[in-house]
Order: sequence, then structure tokens, then C-alpha cells
Amino acid sequence: MLDLKKQELPHLIRVRQHFPTDCISDIPAAVRQELDKLTLDDKLRDKQIAITAGSRGIANIATIIRSIADYVKAKGGHPFIVPAMGSHGGATAQGQIDVLKGYGITEETMDCPIRSSMETVYLGETENGAPVYFDKNAYESDGIIVCNRVKPHTDFSAPNESGIVKMIAIGLGKKDGCSAMHAHGLAQSIAQSCKVSLQKAPILCGLAIVENSNDQTYLLQGVPVETYIETDAKLQLLARSLVPHLPGSQYDLVVVKEIGKIYSGTGMDTKVIGRIRVRGVEEPESPDIHMLVALRMNEHSYGNALGIGLADITTKGLVSQIDRESMYSNLIPTTYLERGKIPVYFDTEEEAISQAYALANPGPDGRIAIIENTLHVQELLVSAQIVKENPELEVLEDDVPVVYTPDGILNV
Repeated sequence: MLDLKKQELPHLIRVRQHFPTDCISDIPAAVRQELDKLTLDDKLRDKQIAITAGSRGIANIATIIRSIADYVKAKGGHPFIVPAMGSHGGATAQGQIDVLKGYGITEETMDCPIRSSMETVYLGETENGAPVYFDKNAYESDGIIVCNRVKPHTDFSAPNESGIVKMIAIGLGKKDGCSAMHAHGLAQSIAQSCKVSLQKAPILCGLAIVENSNDQTYLLQGVPVETYIETDAKLQLLARSLVPHLPGSQYDLVVVKEIGKIYSGTGMDTKVIGRIRVRGVEEPESPDIHMLVALRMNEHSYGNALGIGLADITTKGLVSQIDRESMYSNLIPTTYLERGKIPVYFDTEEEAISQAYALANPGPDGRIAIIENTLHVQELLVSAQIVKENPELEVLEDDVPVVYTPDGILNV
């Protein structure tokens, strides 16, 4: 047995960060308005129309997808949903259906079929030699409406990162496309792959989603094929300005209560924690976190703990949740194996936090934060030094003790 010296954290302060909160109140109306701008009527009538649905926890995603399907039906078309999530869901057809179900997207709730398959067709090569693959069900449709959130990517920086371009290159590329893009470099390949698909697949348009930092739908925009790649890049700049972040740039200890695919493709948003861990990619200058602890995994990750390797310390409970087949089917195609390595882990959350605090050894002016996850950082617990250095923070509760259940589970 390890003889671990218990280190108690100081009392913390519950604070709120203020980010832009504008959002769309009537999602179905906004979807109809944006699709109307694209004059799709003749392209939808009596046609089999594929609608993409991904694996991310996007605000109002079930309502958005249902609204697209309803719009297609109202124009006389026959919609069906295609899971567009690369190798996620264990890289199986049923696994991807299960992922969608976790977001409330089923044949019953959408009132249209879901056609899930890992089978792809080969469309050609990009300028840098990457093979381009495309979901077979979508390719054989009469038209495709690509729907996805636009946001900064967790692996790289480029004009086109996570968005409607990547949804085509990797989402609709399934496992084959995912492997090809990662092997040839995401930053260089996804826009080139998307360009090939736009030329050879029956893509009608995109519906781009931008969220505010409160995880609310900030913008819906219909995107014509003619300006598809350029519009995605412009929306990236908007999304970047709205991304949530930690207050300040230096931390001795950050505790993340829960990681998971629902929050970020890497379990924890790399831009929020300041860790990318991709060979050849420069690490962000901030935030600089000395010790990072991950406690739990969201159940909708289905055992995929990709990103656990970004933490310094974790728990036995989180490690026991890992489904290696699910995680490795997502991890290995990326080639970024460090993100799947298991950190040092302890039996309880209390031990994990205590040891991380001891190793950080922050002293009386330590910079500490406890967050729910990297998607929701509007309200968080921080040490007094963080409040002192960031006077714009709204104090909600002072002198909050860091307490645990009898089983050692963090209870704040």
C-alpha cells in the first residue's frame, strides 16, 4: 500500500465569468429562414435527401436536425439521417446509431429513417495525395445537407478547423476518411478533401452552427456550395471570439470533474487547458497548468476516454470506465497516441486531488481552479489569487470548503 500524505486544499471561491449571451430563441424558425435563402425547392421535391448528424454535444442539435428533416418534407422531399462522425461510436454502424440516440436523435424523434453504415466510396485524391472517402448512403442520395457546429479544433490551427468542412472530410469520410486525413495532416488535408467531395458528391448546402460560450445556439447560417469553404473559415473567426476560457493564464492546479466526447473531441478542450500533445504542433502559450487532474468520464462517451492522456493524474474510477476498443478505434486513426496514455491514477478522487496539490506545491498564493468540464467554465471554483488577478470575475460564494463523500468523491 502506498503511504500517501494527505494534503487538503484551501477554501475556494465560487465565481462567474461573463461571456456574450446572445442566442437564438426559435430554432425551427431560424432553420427554415436560413434554408429558404438557398432556394432549394426544386432540389428537394421528390428527392432522397441525406442530413448529417455528428457525435458532438451540440446545443439544440436534436431540434436542429428535426427542423431540417421537417423542412425537407415540407418541400416534398424524403429525408433520412446519416451519422457523420468518422471513426466514433466504436467505428461500427450500430455504435454510431447509439451515439446519436444519446443526443435524442432517433428514427422516432426525427420522424425519418437513419441509415448508418461504415461503407464508403472512393472519390479521388487531394492535391497532397490523401485519398478521399465518402459515406456510401449519402453519396447515393439525391442531395446532402451538411449540418455541424463551427468551432476551433483541438489538434491544430488553420483557416478551416472543426466545422462544416471537416464534417465532409472526416465525418462523412467515416473511419477510412478519418485515417486518411490524419495520416496526411489535418491542417493541410481537410479543406482539400472537402473540395473534392463538393465536386463529386451531391452536396446541396451546409447549415452551420455557432455557439456562444454559454453553450447556446448563437448563429445558424445556410451555406451554399459556391462559398462553402470560405464561409466556414469566416465562421471559424467568429466562433474563436466566443470560445469559453479559464480566467488568467497561470495555474498550479486545475481539477476537471468530468471529461468526455460530449464536451470535446479530445475529452477536454485543448484550447481551454492549454495542452495539445501532438508531435510537431506548438503548445498554446496559455493557460499554463502545472498539475491537471481528470476525475470522471461522461456516460455518453461510451467508454471512449480519448484525451485522458492530457491529464497528469486521474482516478481508478475513470480508468475502470474505459472501453479500450471504443477508445482505440478513435485514438489510433489520429496517430496521436499520447492522448490515450493512462496517467498516474489513485483509488479515490480525494487521493488524486490531494496528491496533485502536494506535487504542485503552490504555497499560500496558489492559483487553483475546479471546473465541471471544459465546455462549461462560466461558473467555477477558484483560489483567492485568481480572483485577485482577475477583478472582472463575479463572486457568487466566498469561503467554499473542498469536501468529499465518505467514499472520497469530490462533493463541491
